This record gives sequence, C-alpha cells and structure tokens, in this order.
Amino acid sequence: MKAIVLGVFAAFFFAAAFIFNRSMELSGGSWIWSGSLRYFFMLPFLALIVFVRGNLMPLLRAMKKDWRRWVLWSSVGFGLFYAPLCYASSFAPGWLIAGTWQFTIVAGSLLAPLFYVTVPSINGEMRIRGRIPVKGLMLSLIILFGIALLQVEQTSSLSIRYALLAVVPVVIAAFAYPLGNRKMMDVCGGQLDTYQRVFGMTLASMPFWLILAVYGLFTAGKPSQTQVTQSFIVAISSGVIATILFFSATDQVRGNMQKLAAVEATQSMEVLFTVLGELVLLSAPLPSLLSWTGMLVIMVGMVLHSFMSRTEDLPMEKQEQA
Repeated sequence: MKAIVLGVFAAFFFAAAFIFNRSMELSGGSWIWSGSLRYFFMLPFLALIVFVRGNLMPLLRAMKKDWRRWVLWSSVGFGLFYAPLCYASSFAPGWLIAGTWQFTIVAGSLLAPLFYVTVPSINGEMRIRGRIPVKGLMLSLIILFGIALLQVEQTSSLSIRYALLAVVPVVIAAFAYPLGNRKMMDVCGGQLDTYQRVFGMTLASMPFWLILAVYGLFTAGKPSQTQVTQSFIVAISSGVIATILFFSATDQVRGNMQKLAAVEATQSMEVLFTVLGELVLLSAPLPSLLSWTGMLVIMVGMVLHSFMSRTEDLPMEKQEQA
C-alpha cells in the first residue's frame, strides 16, 4: 500500500510539467525556455544527490569511456522527449497533452524488436530479439481509443493543422523517451544505479539544451522572471521529487511483478491531476463529457496494459539493446 501511495504522489508531481508548461505558454513564454531551463535547473540538484551517495566519480569515468553514445541517446531520451512536449503545449491544454502522452506505452511495445532480451536456456542464458507483445498491444487499442476521444473535441475547436501540431510532437516524444532510456540502460550495462543514469543523461544532454537555448535567445529573447520561476518549479517537482518518489515506489516492490504493475499503473493519474491543476491554477474551462470519457478510457487501458505486461512478458524486465 505504501508503494501505491508513493506512486500516486509521483504522478501528482509529474503532472506539474504539463500544467506549468501550459501556464508559461499562456503567459507568453517560449516553449524553448520551458524545455531547456528545466534541465539546467535539474542538473545541480541531481549532481548533489549523486555526489552525496558517493557515486559521482564512477559515473564520470563511465561517461568518459563512451561519451558519444551518452550524448546521442541522452539527447534522444531527454531532448527529443521533452522539447516536443513543450512545443505541443503551444497548441493544446495540458490535460490533452498528458492524455496523449500515455501513447508512450504503445510506443514502448512497438520498439521491442529493436532490443534483445535475456532468457533462461539449457546452457544458462541466451539472448533473443524482443518481440512485440501482441496481447498487450491489443489492450493498447483501448488507450488509443481514449486518445482518439480526446482529439474529437480538439479538432472541433481548432483546425486540423493546429490539432496535428499538438499531437504529432507528443507522438515523437512518446517514441523518443523509451528508445533513449533503453539504449542508455544498455550503455550503462547494469554498472550504474538509477540516480547515476538520470544525472548522467541530464549532463550528457546539455549540448542539446545549450544549442536550443542559444536558438531561443536569438529568436524569442530572454525568458521572463515568471518563466524562470515556473521552470524551476517544474525542475524540482517533476525532475527531482517525482522521479525519486517513483523510483522509491518501484524499488519497494521490484520483487513482486503484480505489485510493480500496480505501481506503474498509478501514473495514469497524471491525466486527472493535470485536469484538476489547470482548473484550479489556470481557470481552464472544464473538459467536455466526451473528453472526460476519453481520459477514463486511457486510465483503464493503462491499468490493464500494465498488469498484462507484467504477467505475460516477464523476460522484458531484462531488456538489452542489440
């Protein structure tokens, strides 16, 4: 029960990213600064955590050995994940972005053939190419149906062009996040803990964010004080607090696949928390009954998909890149 509570609190703090990204957009802030400032602020806090745990130097030595792959896949897993999410906030409310973002579960399943999994064999263990979990993917259709319901209201109030600008970047982010993170898990080879990997990826993605920030400086000007403050809140809330809470929750139940599935399913609450946050903080209009139905369908689909993936595809826990 404690792990479930931690998972729900993690979803609450993760939702801050969707809410404040929309808030910054409505106040005239550029999506470029919403993305880059978050990671600039996260860097020192994560560095402090890793340093206090006594794991900084081993991480830096590991990064030095394979810095090209660190930079490449960190830029994919963090840069091509968060920048498109921020960009999409320019065209749609946070609750719609949060709902569409759940497509990442489907994307993660479709990426399976790009990786190898370690399974027991007569000679000990063997590596086989991952396969798309068909049953889990069928359940993913529930999530896609819920996302489609969300888009109905969006396309009725905006042009097709603007609706696509809100959806396509989120779909790109949904593929980039699991791809970059799984590739980095392979690069780390089980030699680094989660905190080291998250800080290392943040550090290695700095070239991406610095280039984006320079572009933003010339095209959008300097960020306002309000945007700096809100970006700081997002960095602490979603980048540090939510991550620590979620990893703590999964660590507590990592030996029990059913409980682990339940903890992962709590992340569907991000959608609900984002809606409530926008209603309270941004005085956003109440979503229509159709949109509420879509959000409920997405949450149900996430719960079912999470339990199915844990009970029928356990070898995926040991994913390795080809």
